[in-house]
Amino acid sequence: MPAPRLKEKYQTEVVPRLIKEFEYENPMAVPTVRKVTLNIGLGESLTNSSAKEAAIRDLTTISGQRPIVTRAKKSIAQFKVRMGMEIGVAVTLRGDRMWEFLDRFISVALPRIRDFQGVSDRSFDGRGNYSIGLREQLVFPEIDYDSIDRVRGMQVNIGTSARNDVEGKSLLQSLGMPFRS
Repeated sequence: MPAPRLKEKYQTEVVPRLIKEFEYENPMAVPTVRKVTLNIGLGESLTNSSAKEAAIRDLTTISGQRPIVTRAKKSIAQFKVRMGMEIGVAVTLRGDRMWEFLDRFISVALPRIRDFQGVSDRSFDGRGNYSIGLREQLVFPEIDYDSIDRVRGMQVNIGTSARNDVEGKSLLQSLGMPFRS
């Protein structure tokens, strides 16, 4: 099976560009994408018992991997959440699945967002990791509009090995992430 398209681009174009830009001594010092985590919060699962199954189905379709169910670590009375309640679903992608997902996310899903003008460059965490929230899962072409019961938002976290935000942004920009200018 051939290597994912974005992984090949990383190895052939991005690594030499980043070595030149940041003057790394060793190619192994060049930052890379380590993992991508997708998360859907299930606030409505208190009233809708089928919400969990629908979110699992959507996340499985998007990622190609079955998600885990996340549970509340502590009780919060204002949100009517008790410790141990199922409050979300999450999946972590690594390896070739991660590269395939990132390729689809950057080249297909992001441009499908309504009134899209690029993603914010303020969503870095100080260590080169990037987070973006999506308002609807319909931006992924794998999700059929007629098969969903409700539009759900999701969080996409891209974990990199970059030491700071400048390196992380340069890495993601080189991979094709459309940042606002």
